[in-house]
Amino acid sequence: MSINVFKLEEYLTKYEFSTPHLLCCSDAESLSMQEVIGYADDNEKGLWNNLRLGYTEGSGLPMLRNQITSSLYPQLKTDNILCFAGAEDGIFCALHTLCEQGDHVIVLTPCYQSLIEIPKLNGAQITGIPLLVENKWRIDLDEIKKAIKQNTKCIVINFPHNPTGQVITQAELNDLITLCDAYGLWLFSDEVYRLLGNPKESWSQPAAEIYPKALSLGVMSKAFGMPGLRIGWIACQDKQLLKKIEYMKHYTSICNSAPSEIISLIALRNKDKILARNNLIVAENLKLLDVFIERYKNLFEWVRPQGGCIGFVKYKGQESIEVFSERLIKEKGVLVMPASVYDHESNNFRIGFGRKNMPEALAKLEEFLKL
Repeated sequence: MSINVFKLEEYLTKYEFSTPHLLCCSDAESLSMQEVIGYADDNEKGLWNNLRLGYTEGSGLPMLRNQITSSLYPQLKTDNILCFAGAEDGIFCALHTLCEQGDHVIVLTPCYQSLIEIPKLNGAQITGIPLLVENKWRIDLDEIKKAIKQNTKCIVINFPHNPTGQVITQAELNDLITLCDAYGLWLFSDEVYRLLGNPKESWSQPAAEIYPKALSLGVMSKAFGMPGLRIGWIACQDKQLLKKIEYMKHYTSICNSAPSEIISLIALRNKDKILARNNLIVAENLKLLDVFIERYKNLFEWVRPQGGCIGFVKYKGQESIEVFSERLIKEKGVLVMPASVYDHESNNFRIGFGRKNMPEALAKLEEFLKL
């Protein structure tokens, strides 16, 4: 089957590197190489300085996989982790392996497009379950249950959610897993924003820790602010499935970047420091957005994000969000992301608040509104 154009990535290809003020970024503030190496102890500096640029193990550096479990999935073991060249590589290999011709897959929408497109490649039937603003973008288990068919294979979720910033509570996750277990379903849980943000309740556990048929997707790109590393992973208790997914990886990235694995190792060993830094930036930027949205409540409203570093803002002006966005780029060099990029029929746009320079972009947006 042919695959549709990836609207979000095409939009960013067109504008991301030519627009001076990015107000839709989906990652936390990045770090320089000097900053990351500055976190390293003597042993880690030795690993870095003596690294040879050869091929790496297909499943990922064992030391890195062990650190991923100890830092993020303490109830799992090293061989429950399979590393990839970024989250998209993991999405492609996992869902292409898991979802086959004749399967039915339930996907929460709006979502990152590949969560829908990749299952369709093998001929799987997709049912999208929309998250609704009137429900504060929360998961609706009743709607998911209604959508289950005899051939349903997998449910695909993404929390903290892209683009709304909503989270899933432990109680909601437990109820979803109970539902999956009752029907023998796989659960693919995109958790790339987990631990970024300040939800009212404590973070729910990774799905892979509490359900044998769950796959948890993680990456260095979002919460850690290191998208240039291109290091992601799938956590899963089912080692046989992980091996099948690795077979698919042999046809994509084969193995990961050796320098990126060492940098990821250093970063994960300093997880608390890096996340504290990034969460402080998110918290300070959210305060500014609270003031901004209140000041311009005649034009904007949102359900305040609970996790991650992005939110989904409704534009209440007379023009479409596409026209608004184009004028904003041309007149002030500010980039937001219209809802149509997510195939969402609304006048919403994605706003990002994970970077230090967000206040500058927000000030430019305010200048635009005053014209």
